[in-house]
Amino acid sequence: MILVTGVAGFVGFHVSKKLIDLGYEVIGVDNVNSYYDINLKKSRLEKLNKKDNYKFIHCDISDKEKLIDVFQTYLPTVVINLAAQAGVRYSIENPLAYLDSNLTGFLNILEACRNYPVKHLLYASSSSVYGGNKVAPFSTNHNVDHPVSLYAATKKSNELMAHTYSHLYGIPTTGLRFFTVYGPWGRPDMAYFSFTKDIIEGNPIKVFNHGKMERDFTYIDDIVEGIVKLIPRAPEPNTQWDESTDELGASFAPYRVYNIGNNQPVQLMKFINVLEEKIGKEANKQYMEMQPGDVLRTYADVSELERDIDFKPSTSIEEGLGKFVDWYKEYYNITN
Repeated sequence: MILVTGVAGFVGFHVSKKLIDLGYEVIGVDNVNSYYDINLKKSRLEKLNKKDNYKFIHCDISDKEKLIDVFQTYLPTVVINLAAQAGVRYSIENPLAYLDSNLTGFLNILEACRNYPVKHLLYASSSSVYGGNKVAPFSTNHNVDHPVSLYAATKKSNELMAHTYSHLYGIPTTGLRFFTVYGPWGRPDMAYFSFTKDIIEGNPIKVFNHGKMERDFTYIDDIVEGIVKLIPRAPEPNTQWDESTDELGASFAPYRVYNIGNNQPVQLMKFINVLEEKIGKEANKQYMEMQPGDVLRTYADVSELERDIDFKPSTSIEEGLGKFVDWYKEYYNITN
């Protein structure tokens, strides 16, 4: 039995769909909040609800009693925590929104895994933990003590909390630092989604830092494959671990952190140009200054992922954006 939190979300939906298709029994949990279009979340849930080996429970992970009841009832052997308040810029506008889900909620997950032991807890971290780092590609061996948004700080906190519970209670935990995930059924607050909507509707798009940014755009199917391959790879403690010589993404505790990124940063303007090509329409671009909380570049070192599960994300933006635009037009009934 696998428990997936954030099942109505972008990554949670795709991970759950894949696990269901592979024959796993899946319990999906979500509070279906209104951070973005609830109808999109409901449409995702409707696709999952058609499966016999899946059950949905409306639950906010910040509700400790309800979450404990889920664990008591279903006794999951694996937990994949993808529930979180997302968004770098939103964390600047509404910082308090990040405390309940990203900190209290994750603590509740850890407590539940302690009281109802699981074989493996996997959880979403983020490339944003690298903050103002300039050395690229970003490695899990790099220091991540300089976040530039509260969202990043909460994700760094999750890694620290997970390590503590791995050490104290022997819970095998794996943190997944996602790099700019995109694809069908994606998040409307993400740039590629809003760009597509505005280009199709003839509205201007805001290009921050005058397009002089790079992102390691990672297609959703690559994220899902990485997660699925890591499920049976519960980390084991290394009693000989030495921070001066060993990997910082590992530990003396049963703890691990991985980057999941495309390992191929793309300039924002190239990304927009490919999107224009797939849509078949040129964007009206408004060039803006850099936004608070943004970083100039993300670039994932995935060598540890390759070594441990023989996998490296590889979907090109041409292929990935093509699939996204096809889905977008079908979902929103756009014929031109």
